[in-house]
Amino acid sequence: MKSIIISFVLFVALSTSVFSQENKSLKVGDKAPGFKTLADDGSTWNVKDYLGKKTIVVYFYPAAMTGGCTKQACAYRDFKSDIESVDAVVVGISGDNIAGLKLFKKAHNLNFTLLSDESGEIAKKFGVPTRKGGTITKEIKGQSFDLTRGTTESRWTFVIDKKGNIVYKNEKVDATKDTEEVLTFIKNNS
Repeated sequence: MKSIIISFVLFVALSTSVFSQENKSLKVGDKAPGFKTLADDGSTWNVKDYLGKKTIVVYFYPAAMTGGCTKQACAYRDFKSDIESVDAVVVGISGDNIAGLKLFKKAHNLNFTLLSDESGEIAKKFGVPTRKGGTITKEIKGQSFDLTRGTTESRWTFVIDKKGNIVYKNEKVDATKDTEEVLTFIKNNS
């Protein structure tokens, strides 16, 4: 009986430890997690392809085609040459499916990669809170479209340096100022 109780206590302790590590938020100085997922064009995007080559701006956003998310994405679009001038690449990550990402990219002429995280697994690796997904209907050029997302991810931004370390983290992102804040940080810390 004593060994059963000890086994149970160990199981609970290990389960709690594993659970808390999965949901632990990354801090500046931590190694960025590896991840790969589908991009808006249907290809597989792998962070390992950019490590050692580029500074990587990873921004999580709640849902394509919504007010704040559109402003944030359009700012990254408009500052693309500035971002490239500091040897960085940007990826936007949300729980939207590929069809929704394609529509978002086309509707707003976005010139950077959007990644699908329908299951919320990438957000979990970064410690970004998620909520239940959903479907919204948007009208674009007189046509109605249903955009579906598996999860709704909080708006957080990270910068990963060429060595694969988190060097910037913002959990309270202002969608209209995110791009400029990230650019200022990279320019001042390169």
